[in-house]
Amino acid sequence: MGPTQKPNVCRQLSRRALGFFSRDAGVVQRTNLGILRVLVCQESTKFKNVWTTHSKSPIAYERGRIYFDNYRCCVSSVASEPRKLYEMPKCSKSEKIEDALLWECPVGEILPNPSDYKSSLIALTAHNWLFRISATTGKVLEKIYLASYCKFRYLSWDTPQEVIAVKSAQNKCSALARQIFGNVTDATLSHGILIVMYSSGLVRLYSFQAIIEQFMQQKLDLGCACRWGGTAGTVGEAPFGIPCNIKITDSPPLLFEVSSLENAFQIGGHPWHYIITPNKKKQKGVFHICALKDNSLAKNGIQEMECCSLESDWIYFHPDASGRIIHVGPNQVKVLKLNEVENNSAQHQISEDFVILANREKNKNENLLTVTASGRVVKKKFNLLDDDPEQETFKIVDYEDELDLLSVVAVTQIDAEGKAHLDFHCNEYGTLLKSIPLEESWDVTYSHEVYFDRDLVLHIEQKPSRVFSCYVYQMINVKLIMINSAEEKKVLTYSRHQEISSRVHKFKRNTRNKPKTIFCAIVFTYF
Repeated sequence: MGPTQKPNVCRQLSRRALGFFSRDAGVVQRTNLGILRVLVCQESTKFKNVWTTHSKSPIAYERGRIYFDNYRCCVSSVASEPRKLYEMPKCSKSEKIEDALLWECPVGEILPNPSDYKSSLIALTAHNWLFRISATTGKVLEKIYLASYCKFRYLSWDTPQEVIAVKSAQNKCSALARQIFGNVTDATLSHGILIVMYSSGLVRLYSFQAIIEQFMQQKLDLGCACRWGGTAGTVGEAPFGIPCNIKITDSPPLLFEVSSLENAFQIGGHPWHYIITPNKKKQKGVFHICALKDNSLAKNGIQEMECCSLESDWIYFHPDASGRIIHVGPNQVKVLKLNEVENNSAQHQISEDFVILANREKNKNENLLTVTASGRVVKKKFNLLDDDPEQETFKIVDYEDELDLLSVVAVTQIDAEGKAHLDFHCNEYGTLLKSIPLEESWDVTYSHEVYFDRDLVLHIEQKPSRVFSCYVYQMINVKLIMINSAEEKKVLTYSRHQEISSRVHKFKRNTRNKPKTIFCAIVFTYF
């Protein structure tokens, strides 16, 4: 563990007030976030539960906004107490919003309307309309009719904040489609790559740009007149919609393929590596880290967490773009790094960067009492499961990129109810910097999401019978002692009403439980 140097917050505030960073907005922003990180992690800082609500429909959180009733109602979490931003008119079941993305204008682009520079919600409705909705007022700014030939259900980013993919529910494949791609069970589009998955565990990658160039029948522009299949209309308007203008008649060039258990496949690292689980049920919980260029296994590239638990461990590339890997088990979080092998730059190896351990009693076991036929009492010792509810167990691990902190949710069953706390760890060394207890009980049989966004903590819980609860915590009552040039002491209080830095929220989406069904996609670039 390396040394951790604490920045002097008073000195940073004084330098900012004197205009030391005025020539570079990026430096100002990083300085502000550095100050906020110190405030968040200092011992005197408290996080208070300021708001709790319940709903019969799913609750979503995106960049300081809490959405209810299928995105129809929006509540801002930025104020000292969450307040309603807008509530759209009630609509029929066929018009409800199925999925949504928060969109912000691209940097450096000239846009036609002033409203285009403000955040918008891109919403997909049940009757195949795509709306662009003002993120602050709920007003519909633009709308596009997709098509009637299939049921569209999911939105995702192909290129973040630039290209949107709209995916349909599963359609019955034609004989030609089965000939070319086979029996596909799922597919997605990411960074220009079409990823196709099969029930056998096979994963194939294709260049979407190459497919467009080879198989596009006609280029379509939104709002322009078009003639298609003997019918004339305007692209994006009802009932014409957007024709399916790509017809694949031959197998497109294959970029890459691999077989993995349950289609689990990830790409990341420096240089590019991928993570899979060998396609055998007995290999569940075993992860192979291989080089993308030649499929060679990295040195120490087989990662297996020796744990006995009901829930399996999980692994993913660190979202901080460091090329590291996070491996999470019930009682430990391993952060792994990818380095060149000494004297062999062509090969890479996996090594531990740091490990976060759960707070547990060492070698804890239980005594099982049995009585023999003769009446003799026999004691047998057995080890508890690694995710036994009476021991501290890790449930969620996330990364706050603006404050450069790892957030870890740990849960312990105390008597009849579970209690959770959210821990902040240094992303560089793994040092525990702050622990926040959550006031509400935590039932391990429920579905949970926890978001840490600057000075906000938000917990969304799904109970049986589709009852959703939302708990909002905010940082309060942080005091700093400042000394001015005359050596006089002044007290600065930070609260939600006195923001130290401009608030730029971060978009986090949970797609863990989304059904694996797609076959039709429409791709948009800008609006």
